[in-house]
Amino acid sequence: MNARPRGPALLLVAAVLLSLLYGCGREAARPAPATTPARDPMHVKADGELLNRIQVAPALRAELREYFRVAGSVHVDEDRVARIGSSVTGRITDAPGTLGMDVRAGQTLATLDSAELAAAQRNFLKAGLDLELVQRAVERARLLVNADVIGSAELQRRENEQLSAEAELRTARGNLLILGMSGQAIERLENTRAISPVISIVSKLSGTIIERKVTVGQVVQPADLLFTIADLSQVWVVSEVPEEQAYEVRVGDPVEVVIPALRDRKLEGRINFVASTVNPSTRTITVRTVLANLDRSLKPAMLATMAIREPLRRVLAVPADAVVRDGNRDHVFVQAKPGLFHLRPVTLGPESNNGLRPVLGGLTEGEPIVVEGAFHLNNERNRQ
Repeated sequence: MNARPRGPALLLVAAVLLSLLYGCGREAARPAPATTPARDPMHVKADGELLNRIQVAPALRAELREYFRVAGSVHVDEDRVARIGSSVTGRITDAPGTLGMDVRAGQTLATLDSAELAAAQRNFLKAGLDLELVQRAVERARLLVNADVIGSAELQRRENEQLSAEAELRTARGNLLILGMSGQAIERLENTRAISPVISIVSKLSGTIIERKVTVGQVVQPADLLFTIADLSQVWVVSEVPEEQAYEVRVGDPVEVVIPALRDRKLEGRINFVASTVNPSTRTITVRTVLANLDRSLKPAMLATMAIREPLRRVLAVPADAVVRDGNRDHVFVQAKPGLFHLRPVTLGPESNNGLRPVLGGLTEGEPIVVEGAFHLNNERNRQ
């Protein structure tokens, strides 16, 4: 027989149940803890001394002369280059001209021995002797005509032979000039009648030997290139401009040339040539400028960058000091309200000579931006 629970035990069980129910109710009624809103990392507040160091101004338009840059290289000035070969077939007997040597106009670069030259000299001397014989025959014929021994027709025939002999002599002299003999050398040959097969190859201008393709004992032909002489006191810088930008390039436009090999040395020049045709392979147009090179620091084949100045344009621009570089992008601080600034990404062009950068996107005219103190404001943003 089961025993019934006593009254006090029932009261104890009821009290425990009531306390549990009361505790659950208090837990359900307890309010959730308050959450702090996340701060925008692109916003920054400024006050006190920092605010005094900041200057705000509206973004305005300005007249800028922008540059676009194209790759190029240094070339010899083709107007100051002489490519020298032999005017006659022969064998090189001496070659004092060496690569890199500075030479003057008329200086001997090499000598050669030529059987062809010797033959041409013999023809010249023979033509001279033939003319002397014909001239004496004409003189005798004139005496005989005066003595009424021969007719005038015979005199005319001999005079025609004299004209032909004179033409042969002129042709022989011209051949010697073509083969490289000077007028003085021909006159000396005519007086001494001493045939010399040796001829000198001389420089046609003062400059530097930048190419040498000859050795002693080499047999050379008139078509062979033996030396290249260049006056390096002036050089070209040549660049290829994409065809879509070529309409902005004109002869006389100022350019800035940067030479990386000379620690980014900057040189000023002007466009002196713009090609009239497009290279179909690269879709570019050749442009060049001329630079003085008196110290010979510019070497042919050096790489260069040519910055070509565009016409003046009125565009929205910001000072270079207002630009903050963050995350590999350009930014400016825009004033949201007094003391509160927002760091906004913008797209900018390269800096112009007057310290302004054109705005390509991200900012509209009239917006208040920080033009001074952006660096300090960005430090405060990073601290906050």
